[in-house]
Amino acid sequence: METVKSVDLSVNNKKLKSIGFSGLQKLFKQSIVLIALFLLWEISPRIGLVDEAFFPRFSSVLIAWWEMVKSGELFAHFSASITRSIFGFGLALVIAIPLGLLIGWYPLARDLLNPVLELFRNTAALALLPVFMLLLGIGETSKISIILFACTWPILLNTIAAVGSVDPLLIKSARSMNISSFKLFYKVILPASVPTMFTGIRMAGSSAILILIAAEMVGAKEGLGYLITYSQYNFMIPEMYAGILTISVLGLFINYGLLSIEKRLSRWKQDPTL
Repeated sequence: METVKSVDLSVNNKKLKSIGFSGLQKLFKQSIVLIALFLLWEISPRIGLVDEAFFPRFSSVLIAWWEMVKSGELFAHFSASITRSIFGFGLALVIAIPLGLLIGWYPLARDLLNPVLELFRNTAALALLPVFMLLLGIGETSKISIILFACTWPILLNTIAAVGSVDPLLIKSARSMNISSFKLFYKVILPASVPTMFTGIRMAGSSAILILIAAEMVGAKEGLGYLITYSQYNFMIPEMYAGILTISVLGLFINYGLLSIEKRLSRWKQDPTL
């Protein structure tokens, strides 16, 4: 028995090592181009390819970023932006997902509302920013509202498409077992719609940051968009790039976070026992 246990342990250790090695290989492949880009950023100002006054070294940007972190300035701007984004994005989820499920489930509602939905989908949110500011002022309400508007349409339209694209054979098979409409919707329609729904949710997550930054550049006293504009006007170029990097990293984390949630909700596609 002890021999069998030792063999099992050695096999498990080999598997863990192989998994760890493959994970490192994957991380290296995903990072190599990014590392090369940052090296190019650092070297280009040093050798005179670009003017360092307008395109500072990557190390200078990191130093400026760290100084803002230590002073608490970056956290104040970051917290203002992320709070606005979460409120607008969260309201869009609460409104768009149930509405999209209902419209997608009832063909008559889909046919009646489709022209209006297409009209608003093709209306750029930034084009309506002056309207939101005129009606709601330059405070928090207008910024959260423009994020809500921008995030609603990709979530809503992808949810409608997700419900409409569910395999009819799944629905027929479920109905042949005489399950209730609620169970059909909860057990079949909703799980099958998750992948397409999350395409819209991820698009909305990106829009929440981009639209907010543009709104903060126009009328705000704090936020990452305000930080970038303020740094540009005062020729604080490293701080400006530090703000841009912060936005990029924030968008990256949001995308990976939504991807991980999608994988958890879509485990039934890989695991037939769920």
